[in-house]
Amino acid sequence: MSDTATPTPLAAPKIGFVSLGCPKALTDSELILTQLSAEGYATSKTFQGADLVIVNTCGFIDDAVKESLDTIGEALAENGRVIVTGCLGAKAGEDGGNLVRQVHPKVLAVTGPHATQEVMDAVHLHVPKPHDPFIDLVPPAGIKLTPRHYAYLKISEGCNHRCTFCIIPSMRGDLVSRPIGDVLTEAQRLFEGGVKELLVVSQDTSAYGVDVKYRTGFWNGAPVKTRMLDLVAKLGEIAKPFGAWVRLHYVYPYPHVDEILPLMAEGLVLPYLDVPFQHAHPDVLRRMKRPASGERNLERIQAWRAACPELVVRSTFIAGFPGETEAEFQMLLDFVQEAQIDRAGCFAYSPVEGATANDLPGALPDEVREERRARFMAAAEAVSTARLTRRVGATLQVLVDRAPAMGRKGGVGRSYADAPEIDGTVLIQPPSKASKTMKVGEFARVRVVGTSGHDLIGELV
Repeated sequence: MSDTATPTPLAAPKIGFVSLGCPKALTDSELILTQLSAEGYATSKTFQGADLVIVNTCGFIDDAVKESLDTIGEALAENGRVIVTGCLGAKAGEDGGNLVRQVHPKVLAVTGPHATQEVMDAVHLHVPKPHDPFIDLVPPAGIKLTPRHYAYLKISEGCNHRCTFCIIPSMRGDLVSRPIGDVLTEAQRLFEGGVKELLVVSQDTSAYGVDVKYRTGFWNGAPVKTRMLDLVAKLGEIAKPFGAWVRLHYVYPYPHVDEILPLMAEGLVLPYLDVPFQHAHPDVLRRMKRPASGERNLERIQAWRAACPELVVRSTFIAGFPGETEAEFQMLLDFVQEAQIDRAGCFAYSPVEGATANDLPGALPDEVREERRARFMAAAEAVSTARLTRRVGATLQVLVDRAPAMGRKGGVGRSYADAPEIDGTVLIQPPSKASKTMKVGEFARVRVVGTSGHDLIGELV
């Protein structure tokens, strides 16, 4: 027997991680975390316990910039070794230099968004990767920051629009569609990994494939066009054997979106559209440089609902845009009522450094912008509440998000009308029979018995 002791394996280096911003940034974070895990790195839940910290930032509005810069400062104070990635990493400061480096010159590296390899290069430089990485340690669905039963699927990066209030193209660039075979393969893997709801995200889902002229790709040996309709149809087909949902976000109201409604009517994908209308008055939309007019939007929604009566429309709007008159704002209120927007969010216009809207005449006082935002939300909530009330008595399929004690204490879920984080929920009452249970990540049949604000109240069937 050898007297030589077996060397104790070195502990894997630990990487702390903070993900800020929108679902597109979240998918970037998941890619980086998946690569870290594939190479044998461990993750740390605290800054102090990490060998290095990565902060994935947001730089869209002033509050997001402040949150990102504060988080970087906190990581530097508690750890000292910080890599910055994401949209804020691409933002210039007042003198044209990098904003992050101006505010926090001690960061180790700064990259822009969707820069997995650049982030990994920086990690390798400052924390050499473990000697024996094991790819099989990574689950089939990769590393996810969402619960196991739902996931975001990013189909493209960047945007071809030049909306005057937005600086995303300057940070993320023009539209770049992912190869359709890669997207469908990822979707298949996610469903096989237990995902029950796939949320399709991008900066402009409707424009998928326009940058590659809708070229034909391949999946499972069969040709498929790089185009929104073909993508959505295939995603619905892939989801069907798993009984899973496909939900569409960031859908601009182009005419070809009409072709998606029959897929929703037949149940292939959820009858839910997240459409960023932003406003309704044609003159405001022109000042925003939005790609659609208010009149056509109303007609389009009416046609969508005729094709698919169960359709739920959610949207976001801006109140108090430069030059917005009281009459223009009133048209926005009328639009929300006439269009019967099921779920609406609203921002009071806020100048963003680098946005061309800053130079438009007619800037409104802060108190006017806030007052209009409050009036909009009151009008939108009245519409939403009335539409929710119509569901009382209906039986819905609900995806369970929380179920203490197997649901014996009640639970929280979502219907097809409710996207995670941004919409309402279904509050499921404790069952009358102990034999009725629920499990997180599974579907339940729920009868709606009432409403509570933005939420439905239901009981297990």
